[in-house]
Amino acid sequence: MPRPKQPLLTRESIVATALEIIDAEGLDALSTPRLAKEMNVTAPSLYHHFQDKNEILAEVARAILLEIPFPRRKPDSEWSEFFVQLSLNFRRAVLRHRNAAPVLLQHMPRDVLINVYDRIAAFLQEAGVPSRLHVLMLDGLEKYTLGTSLTEAMHSPRRRTNIFGTVDPQAQPTLAEAVKANEWNAEQLFIHTIRSFLAGVVSNTDDTDSR
Repeated sequence: MPRPKQPLLTRESIVATALEIIDAEGLDALSTPRLAKEMNVTAPSLYHHFQDKNEILAEVARAILLEIPFPRRKPDSEWSEFFVQLSLNFRRAVLRHRNAAPVLLQHMPRDVLINVYDRIAAFLQEAGVPSRLHVLMLDGLEKYTLGTSLTEAMHSPRRRTNIFGTVDPQAQPTLAEAVKANEWNAEQLFIHTIRSFLAGVVSNTDDTDSR
């Protein structure tokens, strides 16, 4: 059977190639002519699958989110560690694709997130966490996880490894001392902040309920 003259294109292969270009060379390197050349096809061939570059980028954002594994944990008394792992999984997926951070900012696929949140709400319900706390937790963790992960991805290489790296010991002595005393790297700070937030939500709610 003769082989086709052109490679068989799929939406998935186009998106995967687009993400490879962004990862390797940055967002500015991606164009439909460049993408077509990389796939050994003509640019019009891409438009059989996508209307324009913007639609390709939207699918790139979706592909990154779909890489994030859902933690395999039982909904028991350690339910907060489920959130820690899920948030870490999100952070690591974003940082694997640092150059695509602007794509996520512009094309965050809300339908993917809302389906994940429904699964999380079911997990919390089964773990015995009151329903009135679910939105507070989901909203707070979304803002923190998205904000810190995307901001870190878009930082310069120097700022990625230096927390408050621009602090001047002469001009900001108190902050400089705090930075010196800090024992946690960026990922450890991320984990401890999530745990502190969840502990605070539960603690504050318990205090309110007892009044």
